[in-house]
Amino acid sequence: MKNKLSDRIININESKSIRVAAIVEKLRAEGKKIISMSIGEPDFPAPLEIKNAVKEALDQNQTRYSLVPGLKNLRNEIAHFLNKQHHFSDKINLTSENIIVSNGSKQSLYNIFQTLLNPGDEVIIPIPYWVTIPESIKLAGGIPVLVKTKNLYLDLDEIKKKITKKTKAIVYNSPNNPSGMVYSQESLIELANLAIEHDFYLISDEAYDALLFDGQKPFSLASVSQEIFERTITVQTFSKTYSMTGFRIGYLAANIELVQAMDKFQGHLTGNNCTFAQYGAIAALKMNQKTIHEMISTFEARRDLAYKLCIEIFSCVKPTGAFYLFPNVEKYYNRHIKNDEQFSEWLLEKAQVATVAGSAFGMPGHIRFSYATSEEDIKNAFGQIKAALR
Repeated sequence: MKNKLSDRIININESKSIRVAAIVEKLRAEGKKIISMSIGEPDFPAPLEIKNAVKEALDQNQTRYSLVPGLKNLRNEIAHFLNKQHHFSDKINLTSENIIVSNGSKQSLYNIFQTLLNPGDEVIIPIPYWVTIPESIKLAGGIPVLVKTKNLYLDLDEIKKKITKKTKAIVYNSPNNPSGMVYSQESLIELANLAIEHDFYLISDEAYDALLFDGQKPFSLASVSQEIFERTITVQTFSKTYSMTGFRIGYLAANIELVQAMDKFQGHLTGNNCTFAQYGAIAALKMNQKTIHEMISTFEARRDLAYKLCIEIFSCVKPTGAFYLFPNVEKYYNRHIKNDEQFSEWLLEKAQVATVAGSAFGMPGHIRFSYATSEEDIKNAFGQIKAALR
């Protein structure tokens, strides 16, 4: 029988982080006590205000189709939030017409690449990157152009070398998954100047922008000036900040022309987003943010603990955002363990700790630990790793 699968699906890689999560679930079902430090999901429940809003929406029969770009009230609240929290109103003053809501930021990115790219267009991606980004680009007919970073921070000189006439965009993620690095405002503004000079788009994945440590404040590049806003697409999600991973609500902010184009695409792809879940998102933006600040403080304490334990074993740059460590593990290679994937598998088997290999993020020789878990699990995980390595 002839191969019935399309070339496009054959040519993309599966999500390694999702694959590891499935393996962990299988092993736990077999009775094994696995400590998972593989999944990028807060272990906090969604706040009560959010859950109550969804219940109320269901009671009021908010279960029918809604507008493709999202409920008008939700888009108004998002625009208000960005204007206030990220100071867009100082230069831009966003409205609901600048917002489109999607089924998580993963779909927002997919929408962007499908809307912007023609076959052969190039998109620059700093390494390490979130696993889905190159595959979404390939599905849109684009070419991912990978660029090395310097100590996990943006290397503008390397980026300049990769810019060609085919460069359509650069996509970056700060705070970064998997490294936890936060790119400096200066480097991002320099990146924007390159985009203006060479006429390409900036795609700013800000999924972790609230999860900042050491007194840092959120910074959104699109808020700097009207000129930068016009060529910047800001991608966001409710998943990380509000522990709403299962709600599947994300959004993007961009100029009206781009939003209308993506609205047209999404209308044929998924139609509207889950109607009642959107009421939970409205409540998230309106609620007292004290709960969120407390969660961030907890993550910062976990960061400090996990980093302290990690550097007793591995070489690791201290992260300043998100909830990941990304240590180098090459010193533990031997004739049985020859790469990061084998080391990650070895940790799962011998230490019963689940991680994700760095090669999934374009950076072999590393592994990703998620410290979105309890302090007890963090202590036990690194203790078990130490014991296994002896």
